Amino acid sequence: MIVLDTHVWVWYVSDPTQLSSKAAEYLEIGRKNGGLYISCISAWEVALLVKKGRLRFTIDVEDWISRTERLSFFKFVPVDNTIAVKSVHLPGFSNPDPADRIIIATALHLGMPIVTKDEKLHSFKALKTIW
Repeated sequence: MIVLDTHVWVWYVSDPTQLSSKAAEYLEIGRKNGGLYISCISAWEVALLVKKGRLRFTIDVEDWISRTERLSFFKFVPVDNTIAVKSVHLPGFSNPDPADRIIIATALHLGMPIVTKDEKLHSFKALKTIW
């Protein structure tokens, strides 16, 4: 079971060639075991990137998200109070990006590694990362 960073979710669904071989291997194992976890903040981040023109799909963003929600191997994790509070208490992680902080807090709360290419997340030693 693993947590996916937002870009990994997008790439896994829309352009898996962007994934490293190690990331693809872990994602396939997670898919087979029904354990690909995505923070609900990633849906917000995807919608924001589409609105800003930094991400494009061939279908409407709401449809893209809805279609991925129906895939049985994805498990969407709500941002509850525990995760929200944990996201502001990440000693040694100075990145102010709220989505990154919530995704990290989600992985820590679930006790799972995160698949990400983001070097800022790799530098946070309390987090087990895969790329």
